[in-house]
Amino acid sequence: MPDHDVKTVMADLGRRARKAAGALAIASTDTKNRALLAMADAIEANSAAILAANADDVARAKDNGITGSFIDRLELNGDRIKAMADGIRAIAALADPVGDVIAAWDRPNGLAIERVRTPLGVIGVIYESRPNVTADAGALCLKAGNAVILRGGSDSALSAAEIHAALSEGLAKAGLPEDAIQIVPTTDRAAVGEMLSGLSGNVDVIVPRGGKSLVARVQSEARVPVFAHLEGLCHIYVDKSADLDMARAIVVNAKMRRTGICGAAETLLIDRAAADTFAAPLIEALEAKGCLVRVDHDMIDYAKGREEANEEDWSTEYLDAIIAVKLVDGISGAIAHIGKYSSHHTEAVIAEDPAVVARFFNEIDSAILLHNASTQFADGGEFGMGAEIGIATGKMHARGPVGVEQLTSFKYLVRGSGQTRA
Repeated sequence: MPDHDVKTVMADLGRRARKAAGALAIASTDTKNRALLAMADAIEANSAAILAANADDVARAKDNGITGSFIDRLELNGDRIKAMADGIRAIAALADPVGDVIAAWDRPNGLAIERVRTPLGVIGVIYESRPNVTADAGALCLKAGNAVILRGGSDSALSAAEIHAALSEGLAKAGLPEDAIQIVPTTDRAAVGEMLSGLSGNVDVIVPRGGKSLVARVQSEARVPVFAHLEGLCHIYVDKSADLDMARAIVVNAKMRRTGICGAAETLLIDRAAADTFAAPLIEALEAKGCLVRVDHDMIDYAKGREEANEEDWSTEYLDAIIAVKLVDGISGAIAHIGKYSSHHTEAVIAEDPAVVARFFNEIDSAILLHNASTQFADGGEFGMGAEIGIATGKMHARGPVGVEQLTSFKYLVRGSGQTRA
């Protein structure tokens, strides 16, 4: 598609999204929920078409030489289709954030003030290989009263189009404008640039979900606010007070359950005081599941024959069955290492000593911190949010899983009885 045609198409999407946002902002909770439930039903009813489109996407990706964790992110099956539909139903079951009174107070002069949640307006979501983001993002934005423009990657274009068709079917059944959830009809990269420009003021927020290069481009070029994380460089620290069986189960799950998600652990830190007890069992458990283990120089005595980690490993998001392992001097050493290398996404501590846990929680500044639990719980659905539109690691407005509440802003309602200011 020529650049001038891309610009025209994108400008039209922006105008239509802004108009739809006005209707969504005043839509009732019941209407939005009816649309969501109809979307979930449509996804399941059209599962054969979605899976057929996905099979074509996967075959094309494999023909292009793509393998491993990328294919895992791209591929759908019956269980993942059901999970998509169930996620939308979970979003429908959530309380409607729009109109929620966050705080209320009275002033001495008699003014009554309320801070009330409102939709953000129009959200642009730019994502790569995961077709399920189409459903998650569309449903979350709708529940929060926002219109959304979805721009998926070329690798998942056919899958995303079929899922989007099911979402449109649900909107139509509830009498909501189908322009409430639009998908960019071209894979031309120029479309991304148009979205980042804000589409003449019609896009209020951009949410990127994808690899480091995509997120870096969005953060560099966007002319509207961005909710994003650059990468998920997640750590697990195993303290000398940890239960070994628990540590082994958590470490293996955090790394190997799904290696290609942003909540997968990339670095394992082991308390030096427990190296004799913990190092070999943890490494062997990871290797038994097919994980390549790279160890720092201090661990060679405990892990003979393993690859030695270098400086680059401590700042690498593998998104694969690879983990870097390091000995640290207790909780202080863990805090220092994480402070230097973390992307502020998710970190976990495995410990029974409450003082260690307190320091971990108080002194590490990441969006999600876990105690005695896998980093793979860094997910909006697991937090009871139904789903998430992404994980935000910034400190303004949204942080951690971005669910329906994070997709709202607020306004102040001030009620008086004739007051004037002196």
